[in-house]
Amino acid sequence: MKTEKIILGIDPGTNLMGYGVLRVTGNKAEMMAMGVIDMRKDTDPYLRLGMIHTRVTEIIDQYLPDEMAIEAPFFGKNVQSMLKLGRSQGVAIAAAVGHSVPVHEYAPMKIKMAITGQGSASKEQVAAMLQRLLRLDTKEMPKFMDATDALGVAYCHFMQQGAPVADTHYNGWKDFINKNQGRMHGQPK
Repeated sequence: MKTEKIILGIDPGTNLMGYGVLRVTGNKAEMMAMGVIDMRKDTDPYLRLGMIHTRVTEIIDQYLPDEMAIEAPFFGKNVQSMLKLGRSQGVAIAAAVGHSVPVHEYAPMKIKMAITGQGSASKEQVAAMLQRLLRLDTKEMPKFMDATDALGVAYCHFMQQGAPVADTHYNGWKDFINKNQGRMHGQPK
């Protein structure tokens, strides 16, 4: 039985995509890395998607995660923004599935609830709580909250260990399609 597990957390984005990597040993988690994939200089949306795939693949190759946790897109009023966010999430998922890394998806409210106890917590509150929980030095805190958001996704997944998980887990494309028949035909999940 494996005693150590590496969890990659992803906060999808089209300008900045956050990532956070946790090492879990038993019931203890420690941060290995966190940062952002910065795509703001590239104006071509398709090149941005290629950059997401390349960078997520590099992160997977570097840290060899056992699992990936990703924030689910939230439903907003701007359909174009939702589509772009969904594409970036899909590319990150494709990179993980292509490396046989199981994917778990969590709603933003569930992540905030797992970290702070409040589903309506701010990004600053999530970052401050993660700093305390993981005993991070102020110098380790990133400039962009997308990185702490991603670390929060990984920590939320860590918190689900031993608890029944109601969120979605995929073992490959076939499994994703089977569990999302309604999505495939334009119906809600």
